[in-house]
Amino acid sequence: MDRGVEWDFEPTLDRIAALLDLLGSPQRAYPVIHIAGTNGKTSTARLTEALLRERNLRVGRFTSPHLVSMRERITVDGDPLSEERFSQVYEEVIPYVELADTQGRRIQFFELLTAMAFAAFADTPVDVAVVETGMGGSWDATNVADGTVSVITPISLDHTDRLGPDIPAIAGEKAGIIKAGATTILAQQELAAAEVLMRRVADVGAVVAREGLEFGVLSREVAIGGQLLTLRGLKGVYDEVYLPLYGAHQASNAVCALAAVEALTGGDDPLDVELVRAAFAQASSPGRMEVVRRTPTVVIDAAHNPGGMQASLEALHEAFDFAKVIGVVGVMHDKDVDGLLELLEPVLDEIVVTRNSSPRSMTAEELAALAVPLFGEERVHVVERLDDAIDRAIGIADAEGEFSGTGVVITGSVVTAGDARLLLKADGT
Repeated sequence: MDRGVEWDFEPTLDRIAALLDLLGSPQRAYPVIHIAGTNGKTSTARLTEALLRERNLRVGRFTSPHLVSMRERITVDGDPLSEERFSQVYEEVIPYVELADTQGRRIQFFELLTAMAFAAFADTPVDVAVVETGMGGSWDATNVADGTVSVITPISLDHTDRLGPDIPAIAGEKAGIIKAGATTILAQQELAAAEVLMRRVADVGAVVAREGLEFGVLSREVAIGGQLLTLRGLKGVYDEVYLPLYGAHQASNAVCALAAVEALTGGDDPLDVELVRAAFAQASSPGRMEVVRRTPTVVIDAAHNPGGMQASLEALHEAFDFAKVIGVVGVMHDKDVDGLLELLEPVLDEIVVTRNSSPRSMTAEELAALAVPLFGEERVHVVERLDDAIDRAIGIADAEGEFSGTGVVITGSVVTAGDARLLLKADGT
């Protein structure tokens, strides 16, 4: 797959559109729920998939980035493509990719993956595809599909070098997945983002449903291993819904997924409440406030921008009664690292700075140079390798004693979360 890297691309739909034309437009073979936003996309996609599968539908899910294996990005019926099937789809698609190359349109990495996903879903065939954008919306390769339902999760600052310097600019890019005549599900947004999104809805003649107005979370309370929700969807109220995920942000993701599935479903009748309960009770979102070890408790979270980190830290405070928290942090050099550290400083008693496996990762020394002025030198531990950093943090927690209430949180990047899951042999995909 020598097609460059997904974070360095030329914004155009011409190449992917030409490739999918050669493939017979597989993205038109099934309805699509299309998801964009800054934070919560993958969790919302997984929750949407859970509801659809509980209705006995065959579901394809395309998400990015992956935690451990590239195959995680393309799933059918909840399972990643097998190694054999992934290779088979690649071999089926690559002749058309090479043909597109000869026409002066060198297909890029994420475009190839997108084409593989759409082709695999058509070949299965699936009843519905749940598709997450890679970056932005307007020029994202997935936007060759016209979503019957589009979902915009909360928008905040991230990828400002690509999407624009402020919330309105970023919202304008994300709004590109809102299509004429389709239904758009909007999570609660900052006013600056909401104005841009609503303008796009009006311009293209879409139908809109807004969290907090047409649907929303009526109540939630902390429960063992998650939370108990009462949700108001577009067609009814669903009570006593157990969600095995932590935080208000996951409750929001769940109600957006619920509204999306209701919007896709014909008629005015609500979904069966038992179906909703069953779907959400077995939902998972690996690498998102995920407990991977006890004694001491180790939590992995993929937060990598201030908006996501704020939501995760609020969930940590709400759901875990830690007396002391040791952080293991590895970040990408192109992120708002100062913003992340400022949020982490009041929460972490000690921080182990490290790096992850990505070439974009900031080194431990570089991260330490930013962390020490905030935390003080005595609270910062510099460990270059992530495996050693995790061992150091667990060692610090163990030294506090079994009943000290000390927890370890590993965070800062999706890659850091994925590397940690692999090192700690976490279950689930």
